Amino acid sequence: MTTRRTEKIARVIKESVSHTLLTRLSDPRIQGLVTITEVEVTPDLRQAVVYLSVVGVEPAARQLTLTAIRHAAGVIQTALGRTLTSRYVPHLRFEADQKVTKTLETLRLIEQAREEWDKPSEPSRENADGPADPKDSEDEKQ
Repeated sequence: MTTRRTEKIARVIKESVSHTLLTRLSDPRIQGLVTITEVEVTPDLRQAVVYLSVVGVEPAARQLTLTAIRHAAGVIQTALGRTLTSRYVPHLRFEADQKVTKTLETLRLIEQAREEWDKPSEPSRENADGPADPKDSEDEKQ
């Protein structure tokens, strides 16, 4: 169960880390569009997991970007300490967020199913050979 305090701390962490990634880090290994999707803070406010999404590059570059951000954790944590007005600064752990890739895969599968659904079906037997029931043909003649 999250409290208002942990939600507020998570929001401040998200804003501070985003700002630090944008303005203070100039590592050439960081490529693509890096987005912080979620921050989970423990109830004792000592640790936080920051979920990152990297879009616009191949998987190897995503992993390299995540590694570079993990190496810069000290710089990010120091910047967070200046922003956060609490006794303790949570220890940050950076993880790749799989929700975005799973969502994109799900959307791709839905689109594929929709295309298969929209394909014109083969003509039915009734249309190709005439009416299936002989009584129907007699009724039509009268």
